[in-house]
Parts: sequence; structure tokens; C-alpha cells
Amino acid sequence: MDWVVDVAQFIVNEILSVPAYLVGIITAVGLLALRRSAGQVVGGGLKAALGFLLIGAGATLVTNALEPLGKMIEGTTGAHGVVPTNEAIVGIAQDRFGAQVAWIMILGFVLALVLARITPLRYVFLTGHHMLFMATLLTMVLATTDMPTLEVVAVGTVLMGVMLVAMPALAQPWTRRVGGDGKIAIGHFGTLGYIAAGATGQLVGRRSRSTEEMKIPEGLRFLRDSMVATALSMVLIYVVVALLFLGRAGQDEAFAAFGDRSTGVGDYLMQAVMQGLQFGIAVAVILFGVRTILGELVPAFQGIAERVVPGAVPALDAPIVFPFAQNAVLIGFISSFVGGLVSLGLLAWIFDPAFGMALILPGLVPHFFTGGAAGVFGNATGGRRGAIAGAFVNGVIITFLPALLLDVLGSFGKANTTFGDADFGWFGIVTGYAVKAGPVGGLLVLLVVVVALLALAIWVQKRVVLTGWDPGARRDAALAAAKEKADTAGAAPGKTSGKTKPTQKSTEK
Repeated sequence: MDWVVDVAQFIVNEILSVPAYLVGIITAVGLLALRRSAGQVVGGGLKAALGFLLIGAGATLVTNALEPLGKMIEGTTGAHGVVPTNEAIVGIAQDRFGAQVAWIMILGFVLALVLARITPLRYVFLTGHHMLFMATLLTMVLATTDMPTLEVVAVGTVLMGVMLVAMPALAQPWTRRVGGDGKIAIGHFGTLGYIAAGATGQLVGRRSRSTEEMKIPEGLRFLRDSMVATALSMVLIYVVVALLFLGRAGQDEAFAAFGDRSTGVGDYLMQAVMQGLQFGIAVAVILFGVRTILGELVPAFQGIAERVVPGAVPALDAPIVFPFAQNAVLIGFISSFVGGLVSLGLLAWIFDPAFGMALILPGLVPHFFTGGAAGVFGNATGGRRGAIAGAFVNGVIITFLPALLLDVLGSFGKANTTFGDADFGWFGIVTGYAVKAGPVGGLLVLLVVVVALLALAIWVQKRVVLTGWDPGARRDAALAAAKEKADTAGAAPGKTSGKTKPTQKSTEK
């Protein structure tokens, strides 16, 4: 019977422990359940596996591109400098935790379907890359403890499953206000920033007109391309940091940042430009890998979900709200980026000297996607002022939370990149500090967190979403009153002249 044991060990160690194979197999099983043809099943499984391999290749490029930047930031400021990029940190983590990540992602989705079926939270989270990112974050945080692998997967599955149904519910009142009549939900882990933006809009923009009454220059619309935005932001960051490092350290030390490949100042600066472009290429490779996986995996998940949770509300990626207020997207992006710059200044001036916090450099990609969506949410409840102020608040959130998150990421806290969106920050911090309470205490704290989050989401669903509460109702009333007042004032002269005409006619008679 030794051959049975050998076969079992081979399956576990050589197939199920390799994330590329595991995801490919799960995708194939999902496609089989959808009764796809044999060719579609084989092709889908292979494409999903190749996507995971692409992520690993991109991660190597990211690490190589960020290494010189980290040296230059530390040499210039004496502080740890970090560029939050979800794809980059996920790619770096795949080598060590790929199998655990895959299991947590898959089992977490299954648990979320069960919760959607048995609770009022009938949301199906279909943003596959954010499921992958959250599974990676949870694995990294839980792996800093002495938990066995099976326990890491079990705990991560529960945390993941609850987050997938709870966060769309918490944001749903504001998402419904944005548009879609409640038929869609936001399935993106920048939810804290979107809720904060919507609430800020309620506070500051009661009488502010919509951003869609403004004209935005066509020349800024190229920033909607994520690869262009990433490359541009990294080139700018690299060149600025390279100049600062050159001025502070001198040519000999500065040139050494690129492995003594620089032959002069001009060559040194062009090396910085090239490293920024290489980072853009690396993220593009990882994104292509993620899309390759999800192009096959998400349809399989969606088809299964339709059978398990009839009538469910699909929770979709952040850009799903962009068409509802396209001007707000660009206004939100710029405002969020400014919030990131202001927060970076505070980190460098106050929080790094006082608490040793890392410097979080604002990246265009997280600020574009989450800042753009925050602008839409802020505009929905507070018009132009809401879009500007709400997205600015989002920029502050996605700067300070990643700085605090580094403390619970173990050895990955020393990397030059981290997770960039709001929910990764707060949930990673809560999970990280919970598990520090010890094997038993940590699990009890996490149980309380999960139960509280699920209970809050159910309460919001029953008492807020299903009752039809509109977070922008007061603004609508204020704008309607202002319009009525303006119409009345404009109509007053006409009423006066209308009274004189009958008098003139009666005189003629």
C-alpha cells in the first residue's frame, strides 16, 4: 500500500501546494460545473495557471525596480520609503505563501456564498483580483504567528468570507445614491474611503452643485490608463528622489545606487527614468497575469453563484461607479493625490521623527482608482465640495493606514511596497494586532471582530438599506429649495407686468 501513500503525497506536495496548478484545477472544476466544452475547460484551466506564473515573473521585476529606490529614499531621508502597490506586494508574497493564498481565496468565496444564502447580506463579491489581494494580506498577517498552515487557511477563510459580504452591505446606502438603483454594489476593498467620502460630502456640500456641470480638459484623460499612470508616477518619484539623493550624498554614493552603472549625472538620471518605466512594466505584467486568471476564474465563480444565491446583488469593481460622474473621477483623483502629498509631509515632519513611521509615497494607481471612486461618492452626497473634500479624506486614509499596516506584516514590512487601499489597511491592522494576543486570545479576539462586523453589516442591511435611507436626501431638499427660491425671485417681475396688461386692455375697452 506504499504506492497509495506515495500518490497522495505527490498530489498534496507537488500539485495542491503549487498555487498555479491549484488555481488551474479549481477553474477547470468550475467550468465543468457550468457544463462548458472539454476544450473550454482545458483552455481555461491552463490560462489560469499561466496567469499565476505571470504574477511571479512580474514580482521579480517589481523587486528589482524598487531596490534602488529604497536605497535612495533611506539615504536621503533616513526613513523607510514605501510605494503602496497591491499588485507588487501580492506578487512578492506568492513565492512563500502561494498555496495558502489560493486556498483562502477559494474557500473564502465559498463561505461568502453560504453567508449570502443564509443571511440578508445577499451580495456576491465578483472583483476577483481584490479577493486575491485580501487572501494574500490575511495569509501574510496570520503567517507572522506560529499558526500551523491548516489553521492559517481556516482562520483566513472565515475572515475573508465575512469581508466579502459585509463590506458591500456597509457601503450600499452610498452606492445606491451614486446610481444603479440598488441593483449593483461596490465590491472593492477601498470601502472605508468611499463611505468616508460620502459622509464628508454630506457634511460639506449640502448646496454644492454636481461636478458633472463642469468641463474637464481632455488633456488629463490619458491618466485613466493604469499602466501609463503607474509608469508616469514612478518616473516622477524616481527622478525627484534621485536628484535629492545626488544633492545630499554626492555622485559616488548616488551612482552606486544603480550598481555603479552610471557614467555621469545625465546617465544617472536616465537610469532613474528607466527604473520607473521598468516598474510600470512589472505592474503591467502582474496585472496581465491577474486578468488572465480572472478571465477564467470569475465566470466560473459567477455561474456557481447564480445557482447558489438566486437574486443576489453583484458586488463589482470600483470603476463600476465611474460612468455615473466622470468629472468627479478626475477631480477625486487629483484631490486624493493632494491628500496623499499633505499626509506624506506630515509623516516626514511629525510622525517619522516621533514614531519612526515609514514614508508612504503617493502612487497614481491607488489614488486614481480609490480617489476617483471617492470623488464619485462625495459628489453624490455633496456635489463639487463633496467630491474634493471626500477624495482628499480618502487620500489621507490610504496614506496613514499603509504606514501603520507595515508593523503587522512581519518581514514584508521591510519591503519597499505594501497594500494601498483602505480596507487592506484597517482590516490588516486589526487582524495583525489581534493575533499578537496569543494562540487562544488572538483567535477569541478575531472571533469577536468577525461576529461584530457581520452583525453590523446585517443591521445596516435591515435598518438602513432595506428601509430606503438616502444619504443625499438633505442635499436634494436644500437644492430644491434654493432652486424654488431662485425661480420665485426670477418670476416676480413677470407677475408684476402680467397685472398691468389687463388694466391696459380694460382702458382700451
